[in-house]
This record gives sequence, C-alpha cells and structure tokens, in this order.
Amino acid sequence: MNVATIFKVLATVTFSAALLIIGGCNNMETKKEETGKTTAIENILSRKSVRAYTPRPVEKGKVDLLVKAAMAAPTAVNKQPWAFVVVDDRKVLDKLATELPYAKMAAQAPLAIVVCGDLSKALNGETDRYWMLDCSAASENLLLAAESMGLGAVWTAVYPESDRIAKVRAVLSLPDYIIPFNLIPVGYPQHKEEAKDKFNVENIHYNKW
Repeated sequence: MNVATIFKVLATVTFSAALLIIGGCNNMETKKEETGKTTAIENILSRKSVRAYTPRPVEKGKVDLLVKAAMAAPTAVNKQPWAFVVVDDRKVLDKLATELPYAKMAAQAPLAIVVCGDLSKALNGETDRYWMLDCSAASENLLLAAESMGLGAVWTAVYPESDRIAKVRAVLSLPDYIIPFNLIPVGYPQHKEEAKDKFNVENIHYNKW
C-alpha cells in the first residue's frame, strides 16, 4: 500500500468518525428535546413551580409516565398507600379550581393529578401517618418527571385542611378511606421560567448542630 492510499484510508476513517460523533451529538440533542434534562441532578436543579399553561393537551404516554414515576417513589415497608386521580375533564378541572383557593390555575391547565392516601393500604391502617411521607415522595417524583418531559407543574395542598379535603372528596366522589393529599396541575408552560436557587450553606450542619 503506497503513501497516497494510506492517506486516503486515513481520511475516510477520520471522516466516518466525525460523522458518527456529529450524529451522536445530534441524537443526544434530539433525546434531550424529547425527554428533557440529561441527568438526574440537572433535572432536580431545574425543577420549578409552573402556574401558567398553553392549551396543548398532555399526551397519554406522558401522563402514564408521570404516574409511573410517582409510583417508583420510596414507601414505608413497601405498602404503597397511594392512589392517583387523573383529571382531564374540563368541567371537573374548573370545579376543582373554584373549590380550592390555591389551585385556581387548574382552570387553565389541561390536566391535573390528585395524589391521594389510601388508608386501606397504609402501614397502620386508619391511624397511620406514614402515608403522608409516601405520598410526598410520590408527588416529588411526579414533579421531577414533569420537568424532565418539558411539562410544567405545581404542588397545591389539599391535606391537612379539612374543608379542602371535603371539597375534593365531593368533586371526585372519593370513598372515606381515600384522603386527597394534593392537586398537581400539569401542562406545557406558557412562559419560559427559571428555577430558584435555594441552596443555602447556613442550612448545613456536620456531625452536630
């Protein structure tokens, strides 16, 4: 093989490698556009509360992923004492927005998910309090999943306010053993919003206070 042939082969290999690299980068960008943040840490630090949404509906596949992510949360003794009510009926969303003082944005959102505690599955039955921890973990997972898919969401509290619990229970026809914990409106953000930097070194203690 002469020198000219060697250079030709090297040039071909280099060009092919460059195409692979460019293709890989393009695939990464496409992947990021489709699924959101590329790392768990980036996703966590980018999460923000979004209260204004476009009319675009949330795709069924993304709704399924939101609930699947919620159910992947840690739970005491793996009791999984949660239930999720997915609301996409406009009349129901409007009714919830009317009844709940801090969930007015549900009137604009195309979707809301009500995270509930299921006392029939709770660790200590009706006297259990661990369900609140489990539902909190599930709710955070749901919010992070929304962020990763380019969706906006916000946690609005129902529990422990008895009047809010009663109103949500009535609107959604929940049985007595199901406690609505929160209502999370979800949709595509109307505006580009930045996450708040909440890191504060003063909140950190090592080994003792």
